[in-house]
Formats: sequence, C-alpha cells, structure tokens
Amino acid sequence: MSSISTSGLTRSFGPVLAVDHLSLDFPASGVMGLVGPNGSGKSTLIRLLLGLVRPTEGTATVLGNPISAPAAYADKVGALIESPAFVPGLSAHRNLLSLARLRGLSASRVDEVLTMVGLAGRQTEPVKNFSLGMKQRLGIAAALLSDPQLLILDEPTNGLDPAGIVEIRGLLRSLGQDGRTVVVSSHLLTEIEAACDYIVVIRFGTLLFTGPIGDLVARTRAHIDIRAEHDADTDRLARAIIAAGWDVTNAEGTLRVVAEPTRAAGINRAAAHAGVTLSSLVVVQDSLEDIFLAMTGETDGELAAARSGQGREVA
Repeated sequence: MSSISTSGLTRSFGPVLAVDHLSLDFPASGVMGLVGPNGSGKSTLIRLLLGLVRPTEGTATVLGNPISAPAAYADKVGALIESPAFVPGLSAHRNLLSLARLRGLSASRVDEVLTMVGLAGRQTEPVKNFSLGMKQRLGIAAALLSDPQLLILDEPTNGLDPAGIVEIRGLLRSLGQDGRTVVVSSHLLTEIEAACDYIVVIRFGTLLFTGPIGDLVARTRAHIDIRAEHDADTDRLARAIIAAGWDVTNAEGTLRVVAEPTRAAGINRAAAHAGVTLSSLVVVQDSLEDIFLAMTGETDGELAAARSGQGREVA
C-alpha cells in the first residue's frame, strides 16, 4: 500500500502551471526526499496533499483517503511548512502544551517530542530567544505531537548548524525505520542522499524521477581529469588521448576524459607516449548533485530558458 498516491494531479494558478499531471506513489514507510529547483512545484504539491489547495485536475490519496476529504487523515499527518509560527513570549513547552490541549493530547507527549528534537534543556525559555535552528526543531516537535503516521517536512534543516543537521538526519531516519512515512522537501542534495531511502525529482511540476535513491545514484559516472605540466602541451595531449580512443573535453586547460577509473594508467601511458608530462591525474566520481543538475538544469539561466521554451511559467 502506498502512503501517498497521485494520478494526473494538476494545479494551475491562472497562467501559472505549478503541478503538471503528476502521477507517483510513495511507499508506506521510510524517508522520502522531494527535490527540485526553485519554482518546481514542491510547495504546491505539499499543499495539495494537505488539502490546503484544491487540484485543478487529477486525483490523489493520502493514507488511503482522497485529498478532497483531508479531515479523514488530518489526525494521522504531521507537517512543518515553511517557518513555524509560535507565540514569542511563551516558552517552548507552553507553546507545545497549548497545541496538545487543542488536539486533546496528553501533556506528557510534549516532553517526549522536546526530547526527540534536542530541546529538552531549553523548554522553559521563551521562543523569542530561540535561534532559527531552534525554532525549526520546535516546529518538528509540533509536527510530531500526534505521533503521526505520515510526517511532511519542508526544509527541516533550515538554519541548523552542522551538528544539528546530523541530529535531525538521525531523527528522520529513526522515524522512518519505526514504520512512518517521512516526506522531506529540501534543496540540500547531500542531506537527501544521507537521510532518504526514496526520492522524487520534479521540474516545472513534472515528474523527472521516482524510485529508490540507490537507483538514482547508480546513474552516476566516473571520469578522469588530467592536466599537462605545461599549458602549451594541452592541445597535443588532447589529440593523443582522442587518438587512444577516449572522448575529451577541455575546461580551461583541464582535460576531462570520459573513462572508467581503471583506465587511468592507460591515459597516463598515452600522455607519456606523446611526450607530455602530466601535472595532475584525478579520478572523479559524479555526485547525486551532478545527476540532479544534469536533469534539472545547472543555472537559473538554463531554467529560465527552458521555461521560456515551454512557453509557460511555474510556481
């Protein structure tokens, strides 16, 4: 059974097409990454799933219930969307206690979630004294109050220092291992790779990839970067490498050779045979970020050009 399923899900705001006939399924447990460049439709998709906006076309279900009836699954879903809002003058504990009482939850649950997110020692301080990272932790604690089956977090590590990011990453993984579905929207590809089991990549509201994160990582390739000791030898080196059967591109004097790491010795011999001494030979493995940028566009300029070519805007 899928925790989230969409079929042809579409949402437009006037001329702006935010989600474009999106069909996908999230597994019933684990940590799921939702990634895409700015304006890709991630936030709109989350709002559709939470019943905050209605689709223009298509259907979707959350925990087996249609998004047209969000009240049927609201008590099973926790969410942190954008910056969490709390009463500044109240303590972290009092803020969460008021939320717990509104939802008919036990006061003991407040202490549990504060401990889970690493705020157990700061619960009596007023929220107005909290850093951005501490407010993010408190927002996650609020989302966890009802012990939800589905947790949706938009940029949960925003404002956290490296140690805090590692702690939240561990928390997300433990929640997923407990049988929950945790959906994480983030721009930090390294965090998605480290924390997630499954990934969805969207661009202009269109699905580019969905599946286990290992399947996407498997698309990475290795290449070998070489550089001649003397810049005057670069062209001769390139010709020698091409003559030996490899594809080469020149990036400001560094030659990128499309070859497996095991070919490094052969490349070195080809250079020596041409009478060129190398100043460097480095085997480079593509990262998840490299694959992501190749799929979505590397710069805002590329994205803008692609949008223009498709003749539409995306929110």
